[in-house]
Amino acid sequence: MPQSIAPSAGLANVRLLALDVDGVLSDGRLYFQADGMETKAFHTQDGHGLKLLKRMGIHVALITGRDSAMVTRRARALGITHVYQGCEHKLETLSGLCDSLDTTLEQVAYCGDDLPDLAAIQAAGVGICVPNAPTYMQKHADWVTARAGGHGAVREICDALLAAQGHWDSIMASYRYLPPSS
Repeated sequence: MPQSIAPSAGLANVRLLALDVDGVLSDGRLYFQADGMETKAFHTQDGHGLKLLKRMGIHVALITGRDSAMVTRRARALGITHVYQGCEHKLETLSGLCDSLDTTLEQVAYCGDDLPDLAAIQAAGVGICVPNAPTYMQKHADWVTARAGGHGAVREICDALLAAQGHWDSIMASYRYLPPSS
């Protein structure tokens, strides 16, 4: 059975966080306007967590089965350059990315929520699901986040990665208020 808390030992070795989008970075619902324009809601705390990972040298990738201009726009806003859309074989894409980054699958944390993510979850050093994933998916994960996809799950993962790798104190120090000395 998957853990409800992050497996810190596995997270200490992670050099790449790869994420599905719909159901992980968003709540999985798709909104279409009358003109056919698609919209999605993304959690701002997730985005800030991804920026913190990048600041600490951890690669971030988005691997999604759908093509969406909203994903392109969100990735650009966060400075994520590893964006793969329209992927039917996510593990194949992930393996190719690992090769290009000189990283192994053991050094990957992958978070998904549905069957197209199963192989990547199983192959990653740390396979992660969100609690809105079907139970049969959660059984294959090393960790199921407490927060749901689109509701801070990615930030939960980012914070756990940063803590497991010893970055938390320096991150907190960079945001603390230091009163002027008199």
